[in-house]
Amino acid sequence: MSTLLTLLDALDDRPQAVDLRERTYSALGDVVVDVGCGSGRAVGELAARGVRAIGVDADPAMIETAAARWPAGEFHVADATALPLHDGSVTGYRADKVLHVLPEPARAVGEARRVLAPGGRAVLTGQDWDTIVIDSDDPARTRSIVHARADGMPHPRIARRYRNLLLDNGFTDVTVDVHTLVWTDSAALPVLANLGGEGAWLAEQAARARDDRLFVAVPIFLTAGTRAG
Repeated sequence: MSTLLTLLDALDDRPQAVDLRERTYSALGDVVVDVGCGSGRAVGELAARGVRAIGVDADPAMIETAAARWPAGEFHVADATALPLHDGSVTGYRADKVLHVLPEPARAVGEARRVLAPGGRAVLTGQDWDTIVIDSDDPARTRSIVHARADGMPHPRIARRYRNLLLDNGFTDVTVDVHTLVWTDSAALPVLANLGGEGAWLAEQAARARDDRLFVAVPIFLTAGTRAG
């Protein structure tokens, strides 16, 4: 858990990630549920703005950490497809980099519709795991690493389906934006280690970082829609 938290904290602190997080908060209203809240940063930031922010995660250890870090938030251990909320009880729904790990992401979006009040806003963000871009002297090996990681998760390409998932569940005014996170320094190395493990490939990336020749780009899809009446 500590390694995962360290990685999440490092990613969340990057200016591009801060900017993207700010964009996800737009027009969520005054009662927001953050599904897959992890260490709770979004909940804490929303609560600091006077929002009733509710964090939900299936991992009890994450919820314990989130509650300790962000005491102004409200946190629950729960599944994304069975939220501990009444019908129409929130004005905003946020799911950031979580649908790809769910067995049934379509059910989670249906649950978003249930808990949102008419006119409420749903925001889905995440990467398409096939679209990670890494400069390397061994492009074949790089493709293999990216695709192997993608194929090891339940729904690695769900982000390209966000728009249709919202439309299928009766959301209107659905918009899609792409925001690319770029690394050119050693801050990317923990991400690359998590992606490809140790060995010659990672050593090459470390050498690139030392020589100021590293390049990693991750397009993040931000899709939002309005819950119809």
